[in-house]
Amino acid sequence: MREQILSNARLVLDDEVVTGSLVIRDGRIAGLDIAPSRHPAAIDCDGDYLLPGLVELHTDNMEKYFQPRPKVAWPARQAALAHDAQMAASGITTVFDAVAIGDVNKQSMRHQALAEMCRAIDDIVDGGLARVDHRLHLRCEVSQAETLERFRELADLPRLGLVSLMDHTPGQRQFVSFEAYSTYYQGKYGLSDSELETFVTQQRASSARYSAQHRRAIAAECHSRGLALASHDDATLEHVAESREYGTRVAEFPTTLEAAEASHRAGMAVMMGAPNVVRGGSHSGNIAAADLVARGVLDVLSSDYYPAALLDAVFRIARMEGGYSLPRAVATASRIPAEAVGLTDRGRLAAGARADLIRARLCDDHPLVERVWSAGRQVH
Repeated sequence: MREQILSNARLVLDDEVVTGSLVIRDGRIAGLDIAPSRHPAAIDCDGDYLLPGLVELHTDNMEKYFQPRPKVAWPARQAALAHDAQMAASGITTVFDAVAIGDVNKQSMRHQALAEMCRAIDDIVDGGLARVDHRLHLRCEVSQAETLERFRELADLPRLGLVSLMDHTPGQRQFVSFEAYSTYYQGKYGLSDSELETFVTQQRASSARYSAQHRRAIAAECHSRGLALASHDDATLEHVAESREYGTRVAEFPTTLEAAEASHRAGMAVMMGAPNVVRGGSHSGNIAAADLVARGVLDVLSSDYYPAALLDAVFRIARMEGGYSLPRAVATASRIPAEAVGLTDRGRLAAGARADLIRARLCDDHPLVERVWSAGRQVH
């Protein structure tokens, strides 16, 4: 039996913050006490916060390590280990590594790298080298011709736990503003004005041909496999109604207040990006996460493209005027995302839960991650 006692910590529970101690035994939380421990081997946390480890449903951080520059492929195992280490250092103890199929850029190396990324994660997990729990999130760009076939190739991977349906065609969802679309894709791919015009025409034609049929087919196959489904960038009540029809559990990054409120009322977990909170708004000019906090309809935070933003955003919305209590803010990055994808064994400081924990203290209102435990093992 392996046991550790963490004492004199500010424990962030479901509804309150109390000073006390917590016992880890065999990878689980064995008990909590609203009092300091007198055990001589107890670790004094010196009044630091003790939070549940964060659950990240949507981050494409892994891809950056496998392809750090255009046309540059990094050795797979080293890339997976570096990504894993960054997750642990950011307090993320469960990560759904997001990989995309149906790339709008036909020169991209994403598809070739996808199988290698999945194998590399398996390699470090099976070899006992991974610090945190890795799952897979398959992002399906439904507007592309090859997406359904690619989905079927990957749909039975054991780590797959979440599938999202995306359509980044200009003039809708994330890119209602054509100016924002032009800025994003011309900056990303270096397109001239005439190349952009051709690109837009191709994307619109492809969406008209494939989006509806692929969305319907992939949703049906997810349900038959028991896979959690997420919408992406819903902007209108029609989008939300479609997501409800397909049994969507998570509403990723709704772009308007109307869509966010409708998704929340429909029982979907409304996700927004932690960078949106930290930066004070959407880089695409869509609804700000802070506005959804003020309306009480932000349910889940995701680090998206910047892992360290997740814990930072939790504390920001807890000190925001009209924001959430700290326990509620913590739940947006731990218990609620876990429950949304059917993981009921983590995301809380409660007896019997996985001992996924963060010890953190505030420095100028910024949370500094001091220690991280994953299933009771210190990993940072």
